[in-house]
Amino acid sequence: MVGAMPWVPPPRRPLDQCDRVRRWYEHELGWATVPGTPLHLSVGSRFDVLDVPAEAGLAGLRHLVPGSPVAVQGDRMRLLVAAGSAAELPGVLDWLEWGGLALDLRAVGGEDGASTEAPLPPDAGAGCRGGEGLTGDGAGGLRGAGSAGGAGGASDSGGSGAAEGGGAGDSGGRSLSCSGGCPEFVQGAAVWLRPPVPGCEVEASLPTLSAMGGVGGAPDLVRLLDTVATHCHRIRLRRARTQPLAFS
Repeated sequence: MVGAMPWVPPPRRPLDQCDRVRRWYEHELGWATVPGTPLHLSVGSRFDVLDVPAEAGLAGLRHLVPGSPVAVQGDRMRLLVAAGSAAELPGVLDWLEWGGLALDLRAVGGEDGASTEAPLPPDAGAGCRGGEGLTGDGAGGLRGAGSAGGAGGASDSGGSGAAEGGGAGDSGGRSLSCSGGCPEFVQGAAVWLRPPVPGCEVEASLPTLSAMGGVGGAPDLVRLLDTVATHCHRIRLRRARTQPLAFS
C-alpha cells in the first residue's frame, strides 16, 4: 500500500501591486500605513503634510532641500513637513500677518488617526504616470509646463514664473492614470514628484520651525509658509478678478 502523500503547502500567492506598495512604505521606508482602500499613510508621528495649490507649492520648492519629499494630486501639492507643524500653522500664519485671510492651504497631522492618501511609488509600474503638467528643471526643481520660469526662479514679488505664468495651478495638474491592475490607484490618485528614498531618515530633510534663523540643516518652515501663503493670496486675488460682477 502506497503511503499517504506528505502535506504540501499551497504555492504562495504572488504579491499584487497593492501589496507591494504597502510593503514598500512599511518595510523600505518604515512608514506606518492605515488599513483600507485606497492606501493611506499615518501622519503626525514622523511627518505632517502641508496641502496647497500646486502653483503655490511650486513657488515653495526653492525653500526645500533635494531630499524633501513632495507629492501631487490633481491640482494640489503635498509638501512633507516636520511632525508637529500642523499644530503650529495657525500661530505662524498669524505671526506672518496672514491669519486674517481665507487662504487655500491646510496642514494635516497632530490629531490621532490623521492620515493622507499614499502616493504611488516611483517604480510601481510602467502603466502609471502622474504630474504630467509639471516638468523637472534639471536641478531637482519643478516648473509648470509652459510657464515662463521654474519654481527655483519664482519670486515672492516677481511677475513671472509659476506664480504669474501658466503654472500648474492655472492649467490644472494632470492626475494619475494606472493600467497596472491595482484598484487602489485610479484616476486622480496622488503620485510622488520627489519620492522619499529608502534607507534615508526623512526627518532631517523636512521643513521645521526650529530651523528659523539657523544656517544650513533642515529647511525653515516659516519661510516656506510665507512664500506659500503669498502665492495662495495671489491665486485668491486672481480668481476674484475673473469672477463676473453680481448685479441686483
